[in-house]
Amino acid sequence: MGKAEFVQTYADIFEHSPWVPERAFARGPFADKLSLHAAFVAVVNEASEDEKLALIRAHPELGARIALTDASTAEQQGAGLKNLTEEEFSRFSALNAAYREKFGFPFVICVRRHTKSSILAAFAERLAHDSTAERETALAEIYEIAKLRLEDAKF
Repeated sequence: MGKAEFVQTYADIFEHSPWVPERAFARGPFADKLSLHAAFVAVVNEASEDEKLALIRAHPELGARIALTDASTAEQQGAGLKNLTEEEFSRFSALNAAYREKFGFPFVICVRRHTKSSILAAFAERLAHDSTAERETALAEIYEIAKLRLEDAKF
């Protein structure tokens, strides 16, 4: 597969960040999805701090009533975040605002590995982090999201 097709095929693995597969292309060929994921992770790890921050910021706030990518919609729906009660929506909105105010980017968690209650607990725990630790945690969650998206992909 050529570079353009490769980038188009894997563009949605990392939310609104086609630069990841674009840079990973040169590391191929890839034996399997695991080696492809490792190449994607290496690309992000080698990226500038501004690029890493842009990748984190490309993710939507949890439970927000906004248009999402197909992958984010399915993931949030699976965790029950697309059908929040008004009380739950208010709680998520307040936590999203507090988190964004403290860190300057949205709270990112691999929702497929969580429930509403465990996400709320993670919000509370992670709000206590410092900025450096939280950037690393957000990136680790993004890597897990990407891994699951790759596993699900029919490539």
